[in-house]
Amino acid sequence: MYPGTFDPMTKGHFDLIARASRLYDRLVVAVAATSSKDRAMFSCEERLGMIREDVAKAGLANVEVKVLDSLLVDFCRREGAKVVIRGVRVYSDFEYEFQMALTNRRLAPEIETLFMMPSESLAYVTASTVREIASYGGDTAPFVTEAVERHLQKRKEERK
Repeated sequence: MYPGTFDPMTKGHFDLIARASRLYDRLVVAVAATSSKDRAMFSCEERLGMIREDVAKAGLANVEVKVLDSLLVDFCRREGAKVVIRGVRVYSDFEYEFQMALTNRRLAPEIETLFMMPSESLAYVTASTVREIASYGGDTAPFVTEAVERHLQKRKEERK
């Protein structure tokens, strides 16, 4: 299980999806139905569609993309997932993710958390940074997948 808001999905997120898909027979990318971010860039349906498009294009047949609409551990149990993949780029990510992993362990001791680091060339990329660049009309292509970039460009054109 690889949960997140993916608002928007970055190349770092996709790097983890591709690498985690090689570790397991089945990987569920769990897209949070609602974003805790102040300003969500894309709806849940848009995020699901973009991730599904990129997964299909990459030929990741063992990856499913589903809506996360409950407590993560409950969703994992429903889906039969025994491992939660979490991306860690920097120390501040680890502090937050460590706290969440311990909370999830308390709620569901049978579910493990696996921390993965993105490729070094992508470690600095965040969805927040992409949202900021996009809000000023900057070039987001180096940071996001093709499907996300196409949606961002469409939004840019609509604003003109």
